[in-house]
Amino acid sequence: MDTVLRFLGDYGYGAIYGLLTLGIVGLPVPDELLMTAVGYLTLIGTMKLPYAILFSFAGAMSGMMISYAIGRKAGRPLLDRYGKWVGLKPHRIAKVEGWMGRYGPLSIVIGYFIPGFRHVTCYLCGIGRMPLRRYGVFASIGALIWCLIFIFAGRILGHASY
Repeated sequence: MDTVLRFLGDYGYGAIYGLLTLGIVGLPVPDELLMTAVGYLTLIGTMKLPYAILFSFAGAMSGMMISYAIGRKAGRPLLDRYGKWVGLKPHRIAKVEGWMGRYGPLSIVIGYFIPGFRHVTCYLCGIGRMPLRRYGVFASIGALIWCLIFIFAGRILGHASY
């Protein structure tokens, strides 16, 4: 945890933005740990709370929009070509698309709190061609709620350690 705090202290808000963007796209970044560390840093005065929220939200949204764009442009051709190698046969793909059509917006908001699932929903919304405006609304709601919860969890945990 000291390494994370030191890294964030050294590189600041740009690190929050960059790491969250990469983490949401799917690289192995411990997003929840990162956000609680950000919350702690806002508590001790190393970072300002409004800027931390803004850069966290912007990083999460950037990652979600990149994932959506990748899913929309390359997702379906990749699934059609290589899906069978990972157990995604056409009937399963159709089932997932139907599920996303019915529960897509809700899955974006709730799925944000399930590590791993959060990354997949962005790609699936792009593959399923969810309208960008609809996706953006629900993605921003989920991202903002998630950022606020974990930043304030870091502040609460920081109070407990004082």
